[in-house]
Amino acid sequence: MSAFVIDAFEFSRLKERAQGAFAVSDLSRLSAESVDQSGTISWSVVGGSDKYGHLQLALSVSGTVNLVCQRCLNALPFEIASESVLLLARDDADADAIEQMLDNDAIDVIVGTSALDVGSLVEDEALLALPVAPKHDVCPDAGVSELLQAKKESPFSVLKNLK
Repeated sequence: MSAFVIDAFEFSRLKERAQGAFAVSDLSRLSAESVDQSGTISWSVVGGSDKYGHLQLALSVSGTVNLVCQRCLNALPFEIASESVLLLARDDADADAIEQMLDNDAIDVIVGTSALDVGSLVEDEALLALPVAPKHDVCPDAGVSELLQAKKESPFSVLKNLK
């Protein structure tokens, strides 16, 4: 993956915008969660500030990854569509103070740097959007497996003839 690195504070202060796409195969942690490494994750990031003057990044991530269905163990295409607001703090103590002041779980506070890797942010956001136990609404092979189970004779049925 070609790294896309920004100075988070300057990017936000200047209200810059950037967008792009990463192949799932280039995002090692995300590709480890998927059945295959196909697909791309599109992203956009917009700098700005909130009503209190805190610098922030608005991150949007979208794309499709193939996960393993926990019922049938077949591939399950999952659509990622996530948006988040990341307030920038200078250090951990500043981040804690901002979180306590805002008391809003919808807004995340991160420690900004002059060399922030956008690829890592995108991958983190994509991973957070994945379900814990992905399942089809209706598994494609569910009807076939139910028929096979219905026709299968119980191994204990032989015992009823011994009476």
